[in-house]
Amino acid sequence: MSKAISEKLTKDWLQEETAFVLEKVTHNLRTFTDLVPPAASINQVYQPEENIDWTASFWNGMLFLSKELSQSDTYDLVIDHQLRAFQYRLDHQIALETHDIGFLYILSALADYKVNGRDASKEMALQAADLLMKRYSPKAQIIQAWGDLNDPEQRGRIIIDCLMNLPLLYFASQETGDPRYKEAAYAHAKQTQKYIVRENATTFHTYYFDVETGKPLYGKTQQGFADDSCWARGQAWGIYGFTLSYLYTGDYSFLETAKQVADFFIADLPEDKVCYWDLVFNDGSEEERDSSSAAIAVCGLLELTKHLPLSDEKHHTYQSVAFEMMEALAQNYTTKTSPMSNGILLHGVYDKNTNKGVDECMIWGDYFYLEALTRLTQSWYMYW
Repeated sequence: MSKAISEKLTKDWLQEETAFVLEKVTHNLRTFTDLVPPAASINQVYQPEENIDWTASFWNGMLFLSKELSQSDTYDLVIDHQLRAFQYRLDHQIALETHDIGFLYILSALADYKVNGRDASKEMALQAADLLMKRYSPKAQIIQAWGDLNDPEQRGRIIIDCLMNLPLLYFASQETGDPRYKEAAYAHAKQTQKYIVRENATTFHTYYFDVETGKPLYGKTQQGFADDSCWARGQAWGIYGFTLSYLYTGDYSFLETAKQVADFFIADLPEDKVCYWDLVFNDGSEEERDSSSAAIAVCGLLELTKHLPLSDEKHHTYQSVAFEMMEALAQNYTTKTSPMSNGILLHGVYDKNTNKGVDECMIWGDYFYLEALTRLTQSWYMYW
């Protein structure tokens, strides 16, 4: 660790940064008791919405992290309100034709079970895992990303984001002793590793399979700059997601893939270490940064570092880059300079191609920034 970095990430610095984020979360409790922040802010302000999007659980995840960091019951009432909404959504299958059942119920039901130990939340997580399993195609060995399973536009499509949904299935096998969940998650991760990761360690956003024959078809992008570019958020999901599949399966090739994806991500970062929305861009491009991708990458690099021996030459590199990215985010990308904002991280991008959430706060960016602070502050038992 360089002297400058070690001096920056002091206990006092972490306490100050954590206090800023906890104040933001606490201030938002009344606004988001039953409703949730949307995926992206509008003019840096999140407007409350119903629990219907794939991003609804990131607010919930922030509540649990805040509870753990503060060791306070301040957040419990809102957590309980939110959990009831997630159970209702699951019972009525509201907008759940998506692999993001994992995102939704890892950061709600599963987090509550791990933090509070409530059996009802464990059952909710297992119920969600059963619903996610319905999206698994044994022939193609993939979990379909979006839409009706018979929708010709979405049939057989996977996206790199799904790596973060798989821990719900790994958990279900651990709790029930039924290997089917883990087998499906492992198969999907292997297909992602084989087809979404290119030879140069860049990644497709999406890839299609023929679910009748299992044949791999082609890769393309949905939110990246081009089919052959490298969407920053997808690459960040890859760092974190492949590391998680290594953790749950012991397949060391996942750790190697995570390292390769990480190496590409950090090889050509801008001077301040905060990536543009697609990695094809760099300093002078006039394109937008994506602070949310940087926050995801920080968490992925910190988790990856945990699983590398100290003798691994990349151990120091990944940790140092994570610290530099975190320092840059804290100094230049938070809403400390925008007191009217109810978000945490400025300068995120949801989908540049459709001009959705461009240069705004992203709720997952806020979540992963808080997760990164948690990781740097204490020994943290992951929700993932």
